[in-house]
Amino acid sequence: MERLLADFGQMYHERNQALQEVTRAHHEALLLLARAAEFRDDDTGVHIVRMGYLAWGLALKLGQDRAYAALLRQAAPMHDIGKIGIVDAVLKKPGALTSDERAVMKEHPGIGARILGRSRIPLFQLAAQTALAHHERWDGAGYPSRLSGEAIPLSGRIVAVADFFDALTMDRCYRAAFDDATALDMLAAERGRAFDPQVVDCFVRHADLFIAIRDEVNSRKFDLAELMQEPPRLQAAQAFK
Repeated sequence: MERLLADFGQMYHERNQALQEVTRAHHEALLLLARAAEFRDDDTGVHIVRMGYLAWGLALKLGQDRAYAALLRQAAPMHDIGKIGIVDAVLKKPGALTSDERAVMKEHPGIGARILGRSRIPLFQLAAQTALAHHERWDGAGYPSRLSGEAIPLSGRIVAVADFFDALTMDRCYRAAFDDATALDMLAAERGRAFDPQVVDCFVRHADLFIAIRDEVNSRKFDLAELMQEPPRLQAAQAFK
């Protein structure tokens, strides 16, 4: 009986190890797909790495527990994975989109959720939720479901704010980057309209820290593998202890 219990324990351990390896491989594959989608819209691909760390830090400063923040750090970079299904003529168009083109662009949250939501693993469920919710607006005028207020999942509200600021402060094919002060003013202007007021206030209150995180990711050239490290190797992470 002791031998049988020992063998069962070993099998259970090996099963868990195999499941962890499969989950990690699945995550790495999806992150690479997210990077492929990002390369189509940003030739550096670093935006999604910054998004992971910014969402993680914002979750912690909002009082979320470390387990949730760590999961969001790994899920947030996949928020725009659905752009892999949007044609370049729309995704890379430098000017204003027509109403038909906007309708095409608005399909990417649903595409992303379908890619990510096939798994019952919590990480991918959170990633699917985030992909689907990050273009909803606090005032209910967003898409795809016109959710409003706290009906929008917290992950979507956090990622929406981090994405807005980070996107404004990076060069795009159709405009130069805004400086940090201007981007913060633009973020504050959308408080209670596009974005959760509490999330905006938290980001603005700790803006120096989030800017330090962004700059460190850029200067140290962090890649996707860094997002899976626990604890994070960010020097700025000392502020969260």
